[in-house]
Amino acid sequence: MTITDRKQAPAIHDAIEFDYRLPPLQTAVLDNGVPLYWLNAGVQDVVEINWVFPAGLWYEEKPAVAHASAGLLKSGTLQQTANQINESLEFYGANLKVHAGNDYITLTLDTLTRHLPAILPIVAEVMAEAQFPQHELDLYQNNAIQRLLVSQRECDFVANQKIDAMLFGADHPYGRYSRKEAIEALQCEDLLAFHRRHLGFSGLKMFMAGKVGDQEVQLLNRIFGSVAIQGTVSTPQHAIDAATERKVFFSNDPNGVQGAVRIGRRFIRRTHPDFAGVVVLNTVFGGYFGSRLMSNIREEKGFTYGIYSSVGAFAEDASLIIHTEAGRDVLEQTVTEVYHEMDRLCREPVEAEELLLVKNYLLGNILGDLDGPFSIMQRWRSLILNGFGIERFNANIETYKSITADELLTLAQRYLDKKDFYELVVV
Repeated sequence: MTITDRKQAPAIHDAIEFDYRLPPLQTAVLDNGVPLYWLNAGVQDVVEINWVFPAGLWYEEKPAVAHASAGLLKSGTLQQTANQINESLEFYGANLKVHAGNDYITLTLDTLTRHLPAILPIVAEVMAEAQFPQHELDLYQNNAIQRLLVSQRECDFVANQKIDAMLFGADHPYGRYSRKEAIEALQCEDLLAFHRRHLGFSGLKMFMAGKVGDQEVQLLNRIFGSVAIQGTVSTPQHAIDAATERKVFFSNDPNGVQGAVRIGRRFIRRTHPDFAGVVVLNTVFGGYFGSRLMSNIREEKGFTYGIYSSVGAFAEDASLIIHTEAGRDVLEQTVTEVYHEMDRLCREPVEAEELLLVKNYLLGNILGDLDGPFSIMQRWRSLILNGFGIERFNANIETYKSITADELLTLAQRYLDKKDFYELVVV
C-alpha cells in the first residue's frame, strides 16, 4: 500500500493537460416519433426534463405572442385553473419553468424522480390543453407593460434593445424589441393559434437527465408518446434590415450621470469552421473577468465596474457585442479604448502566458460542466439543437488546447475590424 506523504504538495496540473470526454447519451423515439435524449447520471433522486419546441421569436406571426404564450402556458387548462396547476406542482416540490427565446420555447421540469408519475400528467395537460383565459391575459399585459415602462428608464435596457435593432432591423425577430402597443394588441385567439401551430409536438425534442432509467423512458412514452403530432415545422425566412447609420447617440435621460455603450456586429454562426477559434479570441478580448477590456477599462482606467464582449449564437444568425455602462464624462474615452484593444489584437500576437491562462479558463469551465448530469445534458442539448454530434465537442476541445497566437492574430484581423462594427451610446 502506498502511503501519501502529507508534507509533499500534490502536483498542480493545468486544465489544458486533462482529457475531456463527454459522457454518451442514450436515445429513444416515442411512439409518435418524438425523439428523447436521456442520461442516467448522478447519485441524488432528482431529474430534469426539457421539452424544446421550435417556437421562439423567429416563428412569431404577431409581435410579442411567443413571450406571452410561454408566460401564460400554465395559466389554465380545460380541467384546471392556474392556481390548481401551481398548487399541484408545489405539493410535490416540483418546479416547471417556461422560457421563450429567439429560436425556441423550452419547458424545464425539475423534481424528484419518484414524483414523475404524478407530475408528468400535469405537464402533459398544460402542454396539450392550455387555454389562455382572458383574465390571465389581462393580468399578464398589465404586468408586462408596467415592467417595460420601468425598464425603459434604464439606459442599459434601452441600449440592449437598440443595438439588436441596429444589427438586424427593428422588424427582424432578432432585432425586434418589446413595445407597449404590441403587448396591448394581443388577443386570446392569438395565443391559442400560436399554441396550436407551434406547440403541437411537431419538431419537439425531449431531453432527460438525472437518476433515471428505462422505467422513466417508458413512463414518458406512455404519457407523451400517445399525443398526436400537430402544428408545423417550416422555418420562416426574415430579411436583415440593418441600420444605415453605424454610430448612434441616444438621449434617454437628459439628467443621467451614467450611460450605456454597445459596440456590435453580426457574426459567424456555430456551424462556421472559425467558431471555436473565435470563442478563444473573444475570451481574450472581453469574455471573462481577466480579459483585455476588463484589465484596461476597469482595472487601469476605472471607467466602469464591468465590461464584456459576448457572442450571441442563434439558430439562424449571430452577433458579437461589447457591452458596458460608464460615467457620462468618460463614455467617449471608453469607446476609444474598446477600439484600441481591438487594434492591439489585430496587430500583436497574444503572449504565451496570457494565451495559456485563457485556455485553462475555457477548459476549466468545461471540466466543471462535466461534473453533473444537468450540465452534461446542457452541453449535449446545445450540440443536438445545432445539428452536431460528439465529433464537434471533441474538435472544439482540440481547438481550445492547440490554437496558436498566430492563428488568433489571423482571426482578429478577420473579425475585429473596426469598420464592421456598429456603435451605440445611450445616456
